[in-house]
Amino acid sequence: MKNFKIETDADGIAVVTFDAPGKSMNTLTAAALGEIESIVEQVKSDAAIKGVVLASGKASGFCAGADLDEMAGAFASGEDEASLKALYERVITFNRVFRGLETCGKPVAAALEGLALGGGFELALACHYRVAADNPKLQLGLPESKVGLIPGGGGTQRLPRLIGAMAAAPLLLEGKSLRAAEALGMKIVNEVVAPGGCIDACKAWIKGGGEGVAPWDKKEFKIPGGPVYSAGGIQVFIMGNAMVRKSTYGNYPAQLNIMKAVYEGLQVPIDAALRIESRYFANTCRTPQAKAMVRTLFQSMQALGKGSARPAGAAPTNVQKAAVLGAGMMGAGIAHAQALAGIETILIDQTQEAADKGRSHVEDLVKKAVSRGRMDAAKAEKTLGLVTATTDYEAFKGADLVIEAVFENREVKAAVTKKAEPMLADGGVFGSNTSTLPITGLAQASARPENFIGIHFFSPVDRMMLVEIIKGEKTSDHAIAAAIDYVMKIKKTPIVVNDARGFYTSRCFSTYVAEGLEMLAEGIAPAIIDNVGRATGMPRGPLEMADDVALDLVHKITVQTAKDLGDAYKARPTDALIAEMVEKLGRLGRKNSKGFYDYPESGEKTLWHGLKDLVAPTVDEAEPPFADHLRQRLLYRQAVEAARCYDEGVVTDPRDADVGAILGWGFAPWSGGPMSLIDGVGVAAFVAACDALAKQYGDRFDPPAGLRAMAKKGEGYYGPAPSKAVAA
Repeated sequence: MKNFKIETDADGIAVVTFDAPGKSMNTLTAAALGEIESIVEQVKSDAAIKGVVLASGKASGFCAGADLDEMAGAFASGEDEASLKALYERVITFNRVFRGLETCGKPVAAALEGLALGGGFELALACHYRVAADNPKLQLGLPESKVGLIPGGGGTQRLPRLIGAMAAAPLLLEGKSLRAAEALGMKIVNEVVAPGGCIDACKAWIKGGGEGVAPWDKKEFKIPGGPVYSAGGIQVFIMGNAMVRKSTYGNYPAQLNIMKAVYEGLQVPIDAALRIESRYFANTCRTPQAKAMVRTLFQSMQALGKGSARPAGAAPTNVQKAAVLGAGMMGAGIAHAQALAGIETILIDQTQEAADKGRSHVEDLVKKAVSRGRMDAAKAEKTLGLVTATTDYEAFKGADLVIEAVFENREVKAAVTKKAEPMLADGGVFGSNTSTLPITGLAQASARPENFIGIHFFSPVDRMMLVEIIKGEKTSDHAIAAAIDYVMKIKKTPIVVNDARGFYTSRCFSTYVAEGLEMLAEGIAPAIIDNVGRATGMPRGPLEMADDVALDLVHKITVQTAKDLGDAYKARPTDALIAEMVEKLGRLGRKNSKGFYDYPESGEKTLWHGLKDLVAPTVDEAEPPFADHLRQRLLYRQAVEAARCYDEGVVTDPRDADVGAILGWGFAPWSGGPMSLIDGVGVAAFVAACDALAKQYGDRFDPPAGLRAMAKKGEGYYGPAPSKAVAA
């Protein structure tokens, strides 16, 4: 066997160690499943083996689940019945193998020293006993729903039988993961021990008379919380369906199929239930949402996270000392990310008080991590020790990198560029964290424009995983490679785009807010606008988003853009609305607790009652046909702008566009991103829909020439146009 080794001790306990060769993490490949099946036969036939402990030879954890790269064929399978049957057979193999382990007749325990996710967690659930290490990096869970799938190795059946459908719901529907103590409290694991002690604890359980029968295989078994058709069970599914609809707006087939699999499966014996799950898994795999989400949120994100955009042949770089200019929330967040990665960080601001305030924010984030068990005291002390707050530019002399995160003003940025550049080491890179100002223009203040690049973070930095790297006209491959290496070192995902006003993310995101404002100016009630925005799958409505960004920032960007473009700038009615909100009424958004919404010190935010006096609503109802039309406007406005960026060469890889959209501004994850949305709808159908919208609302919906050409050729961003388009 290549993936497992078996060692049987004097007590007859076989320790089966999972250690996939050449991989940093164990995954369940077809070869690994075949070996598990062989191990089960050996355990059943060898009388000397009294019990089994499943363990991992990887420091990273037990098992990360199914190998999605190997499963890629499942998402590209045909639409015919034979293809569906073949996919079902592929999935049922998982359940047959795990069920064989569960019914081998001998006690099987799982030693969970590190993470066990997806199929890895399902493998542990098929064991009769589970011991977890008190390791802050340990995670247990079923994250399949996060990429548009459902668990396919028994997760929808064993977990509800173990802890009840209500307790299992957050893990199944939200992909929530658990720490060891949480899993113990929920009775998902049987013991929590000190790191390194899991195998011994498993052996002790077996020697102490551990039983090799799953609870659901006993005649007296009862589902925790009651069966489906009981007072408690009916309530779970009635409320569960309502909550799924409320949270997904019907955009995610996986969540609905999870509910169906649990509901149907709990009414039959476990073997029939596993067949039910396998059918729902196969059907879910064939949905456009699953195909798009797996491609973007797993395959593309993984490739970009490993530096696939790195210029070929560029020498490796390693940032060890870096400065951050500007100690506000953004600058402090960047400093925190750098320190976590072991980078010596100099946090600079105009006054010592401002610099210290930024470092205090870093300290708060570190303390929060310690309080939540995600960092120990030694790591916290080391992290804080790497951050120096000062006003002295000499403090970062010899730095490998400078990140400028000062006020969004060209003159201010030029001043700090000239002051900071001389402090850089030879070959050091200057990165601007600007969100809208063109990098080529900012680089005019640089003595070394070839080493000047955009490194655009998103707020809050500690939670946002994307960094947009922007190439100016003179940016060198060395600077691009160094920026990508830096982003990978701080454990974020880089996308690389070419220079343009607003780059890619800010430019496309702004269209979502802008279209919401257009609707407001048309007289559509603000509550309708934001409710429809959330129903598209966006994290917030357009007006909420505008408040979060800050209305004064939206206004400043508009003023700066108009100044830069001169006569070429086309003013919109919404410009005057935002100007009045900011300049006359002082409503700046969430930052000063008043924007389109009012934000009381306690209680929920509410729409500002005075908004109706600025723009009188004439549409205060939106039945499904009209609501669907508004939904299309909000999504297609963003997608057509992404298509323009691709047409203009701002983005050159659809993976960058899709990953950047979802991680950067929360573009509807169910779609896989704007390029995947266009492919899923069908390029020709999307162009036709945009033409109709352009006729009604103006040229902001006009498809670019390249997209029209793709439509005529039957092409898509990821290959030929799909045979079946989906509504969006």
